[in-house]
Amino acid sequence: MSIDPSLAHLITDPPETPASLLRLTTAEADRYPVLWEAEVAVVGGGSAGCAAAVASARHGAATILIEAGGFFGGTAAAVLDTMYGFFPAGSEQRIVGGIGWEVAKALLDSREAMLRGNTYGAGTGVTYEPEALKFEWDRRIVEAGVRPLLHARMESVIMDGDTVRGLVVLTRRGPFQIRTPRIIDASGDANVAWAAGCSLEMPSAQSRVQPLTTTFRLGGVGEPVKTPELHRLMREADASGDYRLPRLEGSAHPTMLAGVYHTNVTRISGIDATNPWAATAAEIEGRKQATEYTRFFHDRVPGYENSYLLNTSVWAGTRETRRLLGEYVLTKEDVLEARQFDDAIGLCGAPIEDHDGGASTIWRYVAAAEDGEPTGRSYGIPYRCLVPKDVEGLLVAGRCLSATHDAHASARSIAQCLSYGHAAGAAAALATSSGTSLRGIDIDTLCTQLSEDGVIL
Repeated sequence: MSIDPSLAHLITDPPETPASLLRLTTAEADRYPVLWEAEVAVVGGGSAGCAAAVASARHGAATILIEAGGFFGGTAAAVLDTMYGFFPAGSEQRIVGGIGWEVAKALLDSREAMLRGNTYGAGTGVTYEPEALKFEWDRRIVEAGVRPLLHARMESVIMDGDTVRGLVVLTRRGPFQIRTPRIIDASGDANVAWAAGCSLEMPSAQSRVQPLTTTFRLGGVGEPVKTPELHRLMREADASGDYRLPRLEGSAHPTMLAGVYHTNVTRISGIDATNPWAATAAEIEGRKQATEYTRFFHDRVPGYENSYLLNTSVWAGTRETRRLLGEYVLTKEDVLEARQFDDAIGLCGAPIEDHDGGASTIWRYVAAAEDGEPTGRSYGIPYRCLVPKDVEGLLVAGRCLSATHDAHASARSIAQCLSYGHAAGAAAALATSSGTSLRGIDIDTLCTQLSEDGVIL
């Protein structure tokens, strides 16, 4: 665990509230006033949730998008400034289209973004200004006819047996119910799926969970050193004993703002982010690490002599918590062997990028060459990875999809989360118009619809 010993006393492991307490019958939910009746409800306004809501509404479903914070965009707007996954490692052939690329292209066209190569070979990224990303999502959500709901957190799920019937959300005016026969869980933490009783995998139970990262921005940066030299300086500074640097790699890259560099170097390991005490300690630890790395950059790295801390991320970026055990579980072999599927709703060429490796990161490429280098290959993501095996009326989208720890370390890239959201939203709208279940929709019809939307299959 990379938590500073002075913070260790903050972490205890409280008993988990039984998920059954978060399930209400329709009769029990009727004590709450109805806020809205929707054909599709999306929980979580991050990349996957925004894409899901826009796709669902564009295809004619009355859709509500529920977000606990005060803006849409999620981790992409609060923690990061680069979206990876549009291009596979080792190739400039784009493999992700649809709503995700529509947003990225709008940022590029308005000069609020640039294409940027990745030192590690993870594929070309789209580096953007987070404030511009928030605006692009606001515009699309409103224009598509989505009913946006900010500052609202899911409190309970309304169930009829094993079928979802709605949600109870907690707002500043108290709890309300939202009636809907279809929910897309884009919460990242599989909150709806957990409350509804879906089969889930808890990475922390196997002590294999990717660490959290607090990103930060530095201003006043001149001409910085190249990444290999930065890493050498990190190792040298750590060995000196003058600095506490839990991660001896990472990136500091230019932004769209002159003299401002976005820094992704902190590492908060051994944390179950669903534990409220651990998550709290992680936020404090992340800011503490950001301050220490800022001192290191200023003191030891050429080009940073006049640098200063502009801001830390809105929250610590979380890579992995609960994952669905769906109708299909994506595996490491699926990723590394570039497997394709008849029900694929998107492609991924991102490497397995496992930060659960101490001070370094484990990298394994899709269909790597004999020397281990990337080849530009990609694999398919089955629709079944979004479908719970034991609950009706629910899809998941985003990083809580059904995948093993290793496969998830590839499939969690933001461009892919955008693809999952687009597919889930289109599937929910198709189920609405055809009168079929989310599990029983016609995959060929869905894939045709996605292709017409510009999705690359």
